Amino acid sequence: MAERSKYKTRQSILLLQYLKSRTGEHVTAGDVCAYFRQQGLPVGQSTVYRRLETMVDEGVVKKYTGTGGSACFEYVGEDACEGPELCFHCKCTGCGRLIHLHCEDLEEIQEHLLKEHGFMIDPMRTIFYGLCEDCR
Repeated sequence: MAERSKYKTRQSILLLQYLKSRTGEHVTAGDVCAYFRQQGLPVGQSTVYRRLETMVDEGVVKKYTGTGGSACFEYVGEDACEGPELCFHCKCTGCGRLIHLHCEDLEEIQEHLLKEHGFMIDPMRTIFYGLCEDCR
């Protein structure tokens, strides 16, 4: 854990509570700032960005960067995509849900691309777009 993470401010606690309330969803730093403004809470934009990055370093939050360079964040707590299994992601274009996939077939595709084409996929930055079961 990073040294700077030991210092917990009121704003850090509020941010963590907000992210926990949105477990399973992804949010942008702008979403977080808008929420705090709506609640009348004094949390600055730079604090939000800085604290989100610290939480990414701590492994509590995952950061996903899609096309266009905008990042979204997801509270993962104990459920991070870590360990020996690869974790791929699907994003529903209907409801915005981010789905974590542990799929052997996708791992085979990743292996094929590496072996046959010399291209290595980064599963944490690869997002498949489409419609989830609920939105279909």
